[in-house]
Amino acid sequence: MILRRFFIFTFSFLVLISCSSDLPEITTVTGGIPLKKMGKTLVHEHLLVDFIGADSTGYHRWNKDEVIEKVLPYLIEIKKLNYKTLVDCTPAYLGRDVELLKTLSEKSGVQIITNTGYYSAYNGKFLPQHAFTETAQEIAARWIDEAKNGIEGTSVYPGFIKISVERAPLQDINRKIVEAACITHLETGLTIMSHTGPAEPAYQQLEILQQYGIDPSAFIWTHASDEKDYNKLLKAAKMGAFISWDKFKPEDAERYVEFFLFMKKHAVLHTLLFSHDAGWYKPGEPNGGDFRGFTDIENYLIPALENAGVAQYDIFQVFFKNPVEAFRIKKRLINEEE
Repeated sequence: MILRRFFIFTFSFLVLISCSSDLPEITTVTGGIPLKKMGKTLVHEHLLVDFIGADSTGYHRWNKDEVIEKVLPYLIEIKKLNYKTLVDCTPAYLGRDVELLKTLSEKSGVQIITNTGYYSAYNGKFLPQHAFTETAQEIAARWIDEAKNGIEGTSVYPGFIKISVERAPLQDINRKIVEAACITHLETGLTIMSHTGPAEPAYQQLEILQQYGIDPSAFIWTHASDEKDYNKLLKAAKMGAFISWDKFKPEDAERYVEFFLFMKKHAVLHTLLFSHDAGWYKPGEPNGGDFRGFTDIENYLIPALENAGVAQYDIFQVFFKNPVEAFRIKKRLINEEE
């Protein structure tokens, strides 16, 4: 059944992509790839996360060889299930290590996408000190530099902007980080993925994008499953924002299927993203702590969708086509054709 799915998905994907020309690239840690090479994708995972705080984290906190030994088998596992790309959502000052990601990508054969941006939730615990004193323009200049010149002197470039806000009305520091993301998008075309949760901060962020003339399709509402009112999610989807349900566990299958069918019914399935928010090698814990793999969607959710009568093409839409559209490098401006 898995092999059958793979051939159906791949054939459909190549047919659609072959109808396009002059395609923008997706940026992975090993370089740019054409859209047709992205393949089946997990859009929100973490290979390593360091929760000690921005003032204490750093590469001294983990041994790359030990992380590789622990994490590599989980990437090989999804490679065998025909997943081609994994989006690593760990930002700077929270454990981002792009050279580690590049090595893991090369060893596993899984394409990995990393990010630029800062995580401003949790009262700024994971923000560098300069984020509190610099303007949005100054912060954006740092992120734009990573996008144009590589991250920290490496040959690795970000494939999206990862930010985070409090799960409440936006504070001033949150607003500044969102504005920095907008400025960066306008310069680079990188999509903005924001750790958000409930609807109120999501809509406040979309208002800021609008003030900058940025179309909602440049925004991924992360952890949107925390919002229980489907109609609030639907409103954002109809605006064009990507709705990311990215905390899947087997016990959630019924609700994920329900929401999938809801989005299909309202003709906004093209905005839906699914993932696990799994992984999490944790520096400071013995052997990196408990690491959760990335196979539950394949083993539980996709069969549940099939059992509910969901067409293969619609499953392909969420796991192949939507990630391509979400992460393609493209300036998305209100009322402007690219």
